[in-house]
Amino acid sequence: MQILRYALYRFATMLLTLWVVSILIFIIINLPPGDYLSNQIAELQASGQSAGVAKAEFLRKEYALDRPLWQQYLIWAGFMPGPHGFSGLIQGNFGWSFEFDAPVADIVGDSLWMTVMVNLAAVLFVYLVALPLGVLAAARARTWVDYTSAFVGYLGLATPNFLLALVLFYYGHKHLNLPIGGLMDPIYENAPMSWDKVKSILLHLIVPTFVIGTSGASAMMQRLRANMLDELGKPYVETAIAKGMPPRRMLMKYPLRVAFNPFVADIGNLLPSMVSGSVLVSVVLGLQTIGPDLLQALKSQDMFLSAFVLMFVALLTLIGTMISDVLLVLLDPRIRYEGRKA
Repeated sequence: MQILRYALYRFATMLLTLWVVSILIFIIINLPPGDYLSNQIAELQASGQSAGVAKAEFLRKEYALDRPLWQQYLIWAGFMPGPHGFSGLIQGNFGWSFEFDAPVADIVGDSLWMTVMVNLAAVLFVYLVALPLGVLAAARARTWVDYTSAFVGYLGLATPNFLLALVLFYYGHKHLNLPIGGLMDPIYENAPMSWDKVKSILLHLIVPTFVIGTSGASAMMQRLRANMLDELGKPYVETAIAKGMPPRRMLMKYPLRVAFNPFVADIGNLLPSMVSGSVLVSVVLGLQTIGPDLLQALKSQDMFLSAFVLMFVALLTLIGTMISDVLLVLLDPRIRYEGRKA
């Protein structure tokens, strides 16, 4: 019951934080002078195209861009009725993309689940690689195992993701016959889900998962190794060994549990960093994620599209943080549900 109350409390604070973040995002995307429509109106006026100017002016009124900034935010968020009544984010209306001339929901509809799928695969790769290698490097400290894992980790941190993507783009396809580009074969794009389609998706996920997850796995492995070495040097470890506890059991029962806390806490930072760090990788590999859409929206000042993508990344951050907080409370009894009372 106590953990349920804590989870509900964290969920409520997540919603409050998301509301504050939405205000900051809307202010930031409106900081640059002008917007997509005002820039388009200036270009059309310079070329003498009065019909296009009339359409752009109509769109400004249609989406309340002619109103004060605070009213624009309330209408966009859905807290205030606009030209079409209450129709904002909380009502499921993500706005209109002026760059693509389509609703934002249609632009990002397929990209969202592909983005989630790619980044969840990358997060799973990070944990499956970093956990055993970090523990092994700490348990075999100052041996060839430790030095080899450190070299691999530093190499993963030093190699830019887009460069690794370009290398695998060529050599992976040439020597390993790995599919490059997209997340499935074109013949399955509009086909119903089947085992062949699932196999195509899993095969296409190999390269982006490795490219996106390499740097995260390297950083987490080094951090886990450092935490483990710190715990292995404490007196309670020597006491456990002196009492005859098997080293493997001692390692898993005590030091790993303590060193695992930062490992779990990284969930909140890992998800958004994967999404933001995969923008160039998505462009290089031709992935249909929201990365290329965000890049194009920011370049063209397409405010509704860029605002929604940034809100999506913020939501991933808050969800990851909430999950890590709840897991930390479950894993470590020393962590209290509430602040220490005076």
